Amino acid sequence: MPRGPDLVGLTVLALLSVKPSHPYEMHRLILDTHKDYVTGLPRSLYHAVDRLAGDELIVPVETSRQGRRPERTVYRLSEEGRAELATRLRRLLEEPGPDMRNFHAALSLIGCLPVREAERALLTRAATLESRIFACDAHMRSLEESGLPRLLVLELEYERALRGAELDWVRSVLDRLGTGELTWQDRLDFDVFGGPDEEDPAV
Repeated sequence: MPRGPDLVGLTVLALLSVKPSHPYEMHRLILDTHKDYVTGLPRSLYHAVDRLAGDELIVPVETSRQGRRPERTVYRLSEEGRAELATRLRRLLEEPGPDMRNFHAALSLIGCLPVREAERALLTRAATLESRIFACDAHMRSLEESGLPRLLVLELEYERALRGAELDWVRSVLDRLGTGELTWQDRLDFDVFGGPDEEDPAV
């Protein structure tokens, strides 16, 4: 069975695109910014960091220990990791899929892409949605012409309604990007993820 996108790894790459961090800090940011698509914390986060480090998409820059706390390794994004982040984000923005968590995750991290790249990815998504809606409409017409009871095409009506609503929303975002109402800096500040909090000295 094919695996879905690595949303935890994607989020780690996104956070490290802003500044080097250690896993504990990334864990807190994920919680504080309500990235609820990231599940299995904290284990999934540490596993993702190990995978990304093994693939050299992130690299350790320093390890430190404060008092009785465990050692903490700070990681930064490699150039390969930065390219991988952009590739993964573009793919999730461009390709409509059955699991909407993937699109939610991509929208949550869309500011990691330059504005024009994000716009192009959403234009691709809109074109794909238009094509699928056209195909769905043709399929429903064919079924209706064959005399199939309307009751048996309800699932197609539902699919058509969902895709239509998504297309309308994507077009509204593209309109705001086109007018400049919605924009962001191509180089993110840490504040885009809620800003760093002071660590609890008791942790």
